[in-house]
Amino acid sequence: MYRAPVDEIAFTLKHVCGLGDLQQNTRYAELGDDLVDAIVAEAGRFAAEEIAPLNAVADKHGTPLQDGKVTTPPGWREAYHAWIDGGWNGLSADPESGGQGLPQMLSAAALEMWNSGSMSFAIGPTLTIGAVEAMEKHASDELKAKYLARLVSGEWMGTMNLTEPQAGSDLNALRARAERNDDGTYRIFGQKIFITYGDHDLTDNIIHMVLARLPDAPAGTRGISLFLVPKFLVGDDGALGARNDVRVAGVEHKMGIHGSPTCTMIYGDDGGATGWLIGEENRGLACMFTMMNNARLAVGIQGLGVAERAYQHALNYAVERKQGRAPGDKGEGMSPIARHPDIKRMLLTMKSKTQVARAICYACAHAIDMTSIADDDEGRTFWNERAGLLTPIAKALSTDFGVEVASLGVQIHGGMGYIEETGAAQHLRDARIAPIYEGTNGIQSIDLVMRKLPLSGGTQINGFIAELKAIADEVAASNRPEFGATADRLNASIRDLEEATDFMLSAQAEGRIADALSGATPYLRVAGLSLGGALLAKGALRSVSEPAARLAERTLLARSFCETVLGETAGLKSDIVLSAEAIQAFDAEALAS
Repeated sequence: MYRAPVDEIAFTLKHVCGLGDLQQNTRYAELGDDLVDAIVAEAGRFAAEEIAPLNAVADKHGTPLQDGKVTTPPGWREAYHAWIDGGWNGLSADPESGGQGLPQMLSAAALEMWNSGSMSFAIGPTLTIGAVEAMEKHASDELKAKYLARLVSGEWMGTMNLTEPQAGSDLNALRARAERNDDGTYRIFGQKIFITYGDHDLTDNIIHMVLARLPDAPAGTRGISLFLVPKFLVGDDGALGARNDVRVAGVEHKMGIHGSPTCTMIYGDDGGATGWLIGEENRGLACMFTMMNNARLAVGIQGLGVAERAYQHALNYAVERKQGRAPGDKGEGMSPIARHPDIKRMLLTMKSKTQVARAICYACAHAIDMTSIADDDEGRTFWNERAGLLTPIAKALSTDFGVEVASLGVQIHGGMGYIEETGAAQHLRDARIAPIYEGTNGIQSIDLVMRKLPLSGGTQINGFIAELKAIADEVAASNRPEFGATADRLNASIRDLEEATDFMLSAQAEGRIADALSGATPYLRVAGLSLGGALLAKGALRSVSEPAARLAERTLLARSFCETVLGETAGLKSDIVLSAEAIQAFDAEALAS
């Protein structure tokens, strides 16, 4: 059973992550608190009542491929069409294309709840939303007129076709090719693998976004173009025509997200699939990154959504399951395991990590929104850099936390957690892909260290750290004894972040790139943990006007996280500074020979 935490979501949006900044802008003048609450509540209702009941069914059914067609799980098509009838697909899309024009922050909140309902369900529409964003920014007016409104409505779904058998995360190795036609279209040839929702029965047409190379393209990523390739060709009147030369060759048997078809796609078996250029020739990577950057935040939200579902699942089990006698329990019979200190520890860790993931993902969405409403170049640069800084943290830390929280959920269930019928294992199986796709978390760490830290000569990261310090100072100045050692532990983690940042920037300036790369993954975790602790503390500080129980809960959550989990940053900082030599000395190839 899943209940959307609508009150916590709304509070985090408004009081922790800056929704009020957007509400003060004329673009969102009509977005009052009542409307925000109504949207969050209805998204939560749909997730809990329409999507969540199908999650276990989809896990068992999968997405069988027969006679060249993929069948989605029972109830999937009905739920999807109810979802698009509710207007959810176009929540943040441009109103000129039929969207609602709402902030990314609200889209992130809704996406969290849909992923809690079923990660397998939510990932399909997520890619369609990404295709919409790419088309809004890069497609020609002619392509927009033919395809955009039906993608915004959800009548058609979109995909992202990057990966090939020889090219995982290395886009330099792409071999799919495109040839020019005299009429301005292109013929597409090649194989793509791991294509989420590459084929299905939810919509009458599927619009593939495909990376391929032209014959005269420059080598490497500078020679990649992006093409729109529909499953069915579309006439000038909008009617569906002949089947395009694209087919699904197989569906992967995966560890998790069984309700999401992961397909191998073949283009050009019969003369070439017809495609249309998005943007400019050899500039496809810039277009695809429009999809990928927001998809990375969306994957972070997947980690958050699964974490919330796994936490609720474990909490309900811990309250119902009775075993042993908890310390101080004077009642008759055995105690609910929720009263045992070790179970409390795990539940508190699950809850705090889930809330950290929520706050970081919403903060990232806030930065993206602020970029779009900034009224001068300085503001746009600042918020674009802030969104760039937060995106790899949101993606990597939230998905790591999704796995960690789901694993604790299995542990709380004990032996029953290892039995599929309880459902605890599914959350762990589903969550495990999120640190891998849309750029592995190692790649996110490299992006953070090598590309984002040097932004504006280090001014962005230093300003970010100063903001964290201001929150720690506010905690200390509050003189609230219930915060315990929160301020001290938060300040200690921020010092660790400062020292680790100095090391990373110095290593790059001195050309010690291998040293920086060796510590990139622990660096991202230090940054994410410090930010998470600060945002939890901020939530507790902003809860003084909330009911006493809410104030106590948020203060306890911040204190627990800062006094326990934040202790990791000292060891991680040492890892960053001291481990490079040992890492670089390790010869895996010699051991494997």
